[in-house]
Amino acid sequence: MKKNLEHPVFKVLAGIADENHIEAYVIGGYVRDIFLKRPSKDIDVVVLGNGIEFAELTGKQLKSKVAVFKNFGTAMLKYRDLELEFVGARKESYRADSRKPIVENGTIKDDQLRRDFTINALAISLNKENFGQLVDPFNGVEDLNNKLIRTPLDAEITFSDDPLRMMRAIRFATQLNFNIDDQALAAIAKQKERISIVSKERITDELNKIILSAVPSIGFKYLFDTGLLHIIFPQMANLYGVEIIKGKGHKDNFYHTLQVLDNICEVTEDLWLRWAAILHDIAKPPTKRFEENHGWTFHGHEDKGARMVPQIFSQLKLPLNEKMKFVQKMVQLHLRPIVLAQEVVTDSAVRRVLFDAGEDIESLMLLCNADVTTKNEYKVKKYRNNFELVKQKLKDVEERDKIRNWQPPVSGNDIMEVFGLAAGKEVGMIKNAIREAILEGEITNSPGEALAFMLRKGKEFGLIPITEQPK
Repeated sequence: MKKNLEHPVFKVLAGIADENHIEAYVIGGYVRDIFLKRPSKDIDVVVLGNGIEFAELTGKQLKSKVAVFKNFGTAMLKYRDLELEFVGARKESYRADSRKPIVENGTIKDDQLRRDFTINALAISLNKENFGQLVDPFNGVEDLNNKLIRTPLDAEITFSDDPLRMMRAIRFATQLNFNIDDQALAAIAKQKERISIVSKERITDELNKIILSAVPSIGFKYLFDTGLLHIIFPQMANLYGVEIIKGKGHKDNFYHTLQVLDNICEVTEDLWLRWAAILHDIAKPPTKRFEENHGWTFHGHEDKGARMVPQIFSQLKLPLNEKMKFVQKMVQLHLRPIVLAQEVVTDSAVRRVLFDAGEDIESLMLLCNADVTTKNEYKVKKYRNNFELVKQKLKDVEERDKIRNWQPPVSGNDIMEVFGLAAGKEVGMIKNAIREAILEGEITNSPGEALAFMLRKGKEFGLIPITEQPK
């Protein structure tokens, strides 16, 4: 392993360890990523002794500022492109109502035993006499080779002690495309209720990492099968299942959603567009109806779904800002381009989609493309061809009418000035009438035509321009 510790920082760490007669190791993710051949900039150093003092000695030698976290017994410093974290080797015990362990000094094996998974418990010695030697008491390398997530301790104890590890197990399995050990999987299902002692922020942080993986459906299937999803995100779990009445069934909206999510991940790394894929059909369960002549319907699921977005974002402690509004907009509009794919479609309908989507029209089209999950190759080809036609229609109308991110050619101030009005209902009515006329194609999106229309519409409302009012 020596060749993997050629960065000069390891020579410094080894020198400090030997000069001060301290046992020191690189441990965790950095070592794991050596075997996975993944670049890593985070180095965790564990010492038999005081981790903070060791960090301060390192900081002095590297001329780097050390951040100390006394409550946790850890310290951190940045050196060039690396981030180093230091801790003393310790063993931990837990109370039933808390993720915070009772900590005491321990051996390197004690410290490895407290790690979440065997693949994160690998350590490499930094001392001169055995520099570069791998310490792997739980066969972590074998688990890496077998692509397996397994716990050093009994899995039930590991997950009961720190229930966030259940989310981390699923996150690592998703990111690395590994399997979770059967015992660990059974333990997650058994200990799932313990997730309630973990903060929503920590849970959602892990959930977002799953969503940002190459194939997020791996993680969501684990979350569903273990029952965790029903606790942390019940609205999504409710999508599961097929109901059949009079021989007619609808598709399983849970697995459809996972396919849409995987599809969108092939074309974008945007977390919020991925969230839009997750939530696009979220209101199908509460809007589901069986109609004798039509079979299963989900009328209005896009409107109800958009109204559910703020509640879900609040529940999961996701940001209630423009990110949430973007997801809400995508959910609200996700059916609209499908209508545009029909052979006969008015320019007015195209203008309205451009007006409502604005700068997010490309994101909306990506979502609609991802929403095609049929296994019928003929239908897939037909849908894809239709969407290409929609893109061309959008482009043609936008070039001609400049509707995207539309700003009214006549402002409210203009209306008030012309008719001598204060801000009020009449101003809003005239503005809306101008917008509708442009979207319907009655007038072009130009100040001249909008002004002439404004004067006509004002007179219809009984308003007289100041220039025509008696003095």
